[in-house]
Amino acid sequence: MESLEDVLAGYAEWLGHGYGSRARAWSARLQINRPEIEAFRALPTPALPAYAAAPARLEAPHGAGPQGGEAVAGGLDAATAWQRARSHPDWHIFTRIADTPPQAAPGFLAGMPIAIKDLMAVRGYPLSCGSGLPGRMQEQDAEVVARIRRHGGAIVGIANLHELAYGITSDNPHFGRVRNPVAPDRMAGGSSGGSAAAIAAGMASAAIGTDTAGSIRIPAACCGIVGFKPNYDALPRSGVADLAPTLDHVGPMADSVETCAALFAAMLDMPGVPSWRRGDLSGLRIARLGGYFEHPLDPAVRQAVDAAWQAAAGEGAQCSVRDLDGCEMAPAVQFHTICAEATDANWERLRQAPETLGEDVRVRLEIGLFLPGHLYVKAQRLRRQLADRMNAILQDADILLCATLRAPAPAAGAATVTIDGTTYPMHTATTQLTLPFNLTGLPALALPWSRTAEGVPVSIQVVGRSGADWQVLAAAHRLQQLAPWRPGADAANGRKPNAHG
Repeated sequence: MESLEDVLAGYAEWLGHGYGSRARAWSARLQINRPEIEAFRALPTPALPAYAAAPARLEAPHGAGPQGGEAVAGGLDAATAWQRARSHPDWHIFTRIADTPPQAAPGFLAGMPIAIKDLMAVRGYPLSCGSGLPGRMQEQDAEVVARIRRHGGAIVGIANLHELAYGITSDNPHFGRVRNPVAPDRMAGGSSGGSAAAIAAGMASAAIGTDTAGSIRIPAACCGIVGFKPNYDALPRSGVADLAPTLDHVGPMADSVETCAALFAAMLDMPGVPSWRRGDLSGLRIARLGGYFEHPLDPAVRQAVDAAWQAAAGEGAQCSVRDLDGCEMAPAVQFHTICAEATDANWERLRQAPETLGEDVRVRLEIGLFLPGHLYVKAQRLRRQLADRMNAILQDADILLCATLRAPAPAAGAATVTIDGTTYPMHTATTQLTLPFNLTGLPALALPWSRTAEGVPVSIQVVGRSGADWQVLAAAHRLQQLAPWRPGADAANGRKPNAHG
């Protein structure tokens, strides 16, 4: 009987990919994902149409007044942010920094210093996607970048990321490991790690990131900032490199929910920031997700979710606990979706210049060759089932509440995470609570709630029904006011984050 390595090498040769000498690496990676693969095979295929990702029409903000009714709060100025960014190249937060301080521009963002993830076109900068290939100089902006310029955003630089956005550590072999400014011995998270770290270090007030399995919310949780994944395709992805198109989201990251909302308004190309806040949470139906979302949780994370839920109830929110049946299948569905789509999106790069890719990303792209098409279709039918069940809960709830990560930011360079005595592969442990909302396209926001005794941020996740993006922001803003964590304590007040030494 042939070994798995021999089978993989032979199949790759038959497909015309070759590189059979890498079969050991492929086999080892597939063994890491064996639990998802075996769980997926055991699942019956539901008699449902395949899920089709589609944008939803955004609901109006709560109590919306005339657009332009809110001013964007001042704080960090662009020149200071730029100087800080240039002072710490060894933190590997940026792949490129502006040559001169960005100038304040007219518009309601009023010169807000902003970092842009190196996965989207920015006029006058090369687009590398964090890879080893030299980036081509861009002649025009991605649409969301053009919009923030139009509304007065000041671009400080281009933020580092996990290569091709295909990973959650931001350990980039070409531009260096992104340092977590608030917990230097912990990972910054990814793939939008540079974007989150820039904000946490006071090098930007806000940033644009992308999120395919949690790539906005995971680094936001690790670095103690706000990260918002809007509803699927609420924001245009033109000019943004694909990773997995039915899972990819573009969204804002910021030092507070208020700043996040302002950047979101600019990215929507609104003429100003609408009235969107709530005075309290009374009457809001908040369902805390149990089951899969609570087992396991690190004690500090469980305490944060408990506290947020109790604070909401204390304000008169109608609080309940709901289990999402079958959500334990979500990682397997995500795996069979992202592997196929990411390999397709990066096929030419993998075929023509595989040696320019870091090993972790290359092997993940290569294993996409070995997953048959009928499993992708099965994944989309299971995805439909998951979306239907989640939407059923949202018939009786306005907001879903859960943790962002099962544990606080893991140690930098770690390959595994241990929670409640069980050890998980890093990627599995870190994405389990964020990826269900990529599969379903719902708006989801990571909100810093507290910090551990060691100063590591602890984040909760606020999720809404399709199109209820402004309601998610409003609920998160009120929870932010109730939290022991306070936004912008380091950057806005000019205090040095832990990593400044």
